[in-house]
Amino acid sequence: MKIGFIGLGNVGGNLAGSLLRNGYDLTVRDLNEQIVKKFVENGAKFGESPKKMVESSDIIITCLPSPSVSAEVLEDQDGILAGMSTGKIWAEMSTTDEAEVIRLGRKVENLEGEAIDCPVSGGCHRAATGNISILAGAERSTFEKMLPVLKVLGRRILHTGKLGSASVLKVLTNYLATANLVSLCEALATAKKVGMDLNTTYEAIRISSGNSFVHETESQVILNGSRDINFTMDLVIKDVSLFQAIAEREGIPLEVSPLLLDIFKDGVKRYGSRELSPNIVRRLEESCETDVIASGFPKQILDDEPEKLGEEVFVRR
Repeated sequence: MKIGFIGLGNVGGNLAGSLLRNGYDLTVRDLNEQIVKKFVENGAKFGESPKKMVESSDIIITCLPSPSVSAEVLEDQDGILAGMSTGKIWAEMSTTDEAEVIRLGRKVENLEGEAIDCPVSGGCHRAATGNISILAGAERSTFEKMLPVLKVLGRRILHTGKLGSASVLKVLTNYLATANLVSLCEALATAKKVGMDLNTTYEAIRISSGNSFVHETESQVILNGSRDINFTMDLVIKDVSLFQAIAEREGIPLEVSPLLLDIFKDGVKRYGSRELSPNIVRRLEESCETDVIASGFPKQILDDEPEKLGEEVFVRR
């Protein structure tokens, strides 16, 4: 099976690396020529244009920073749609707007291709080892064609329903992760201000009802001081805004989501759009004239689970 991959950023580069590591015939494209060069040196082919990549591939995967970039890559004169034909699959692995992925997916289907949105969740450290979770929205027949590839890219794969459903769930889960991050920053800053030992505080949260995936990953890099999870404040605003837009279209009066947007917009104003997202804790550190740092925590989170073939997760009924 021949696969084209467009978008070799923090997540996309790790996903494409899993395909290359597992022996797939891979063609890659990215604006960063140095990243592309590294892939080519390791056995990938260089994609001259999205159009030519589709023409020479069975599956074309996009993992891009925004819905507008995805649209450009598909609809440009030499874009994916220009090379789409019967039986080829476009797999959108970006975090994107469900209305936009449906719109572009219909164009793919009009050319007798197939579309699937399959964003990932779990962090760059799990994308690097092929152990990340994948949400996949598509017709069941398309999902089953894509499943062998998804099992290489991720550990747990959930068919979420029709095209666009995975994108809704992806921004929903990112919203929840953001809410958890902000509440953890407040809890850790409060613990420090009242004189609690932060190592003890970390363990108390970890073994209690307050524990979460975000605590076991992002709290560690907050306490280390690196705050490095390869995710930036502008991306938080993008993802929570996508979730907020869904709610607004349905007339749902959210209260926490707008507050999170205000918090991160203030973070961007203070520290810049490309500041690492866990550094939102700096707002509290500055207000409280303290630092939320402790010894013994890693600078980055690494996945210590061995890589293995993924499996489909089935919904309880």
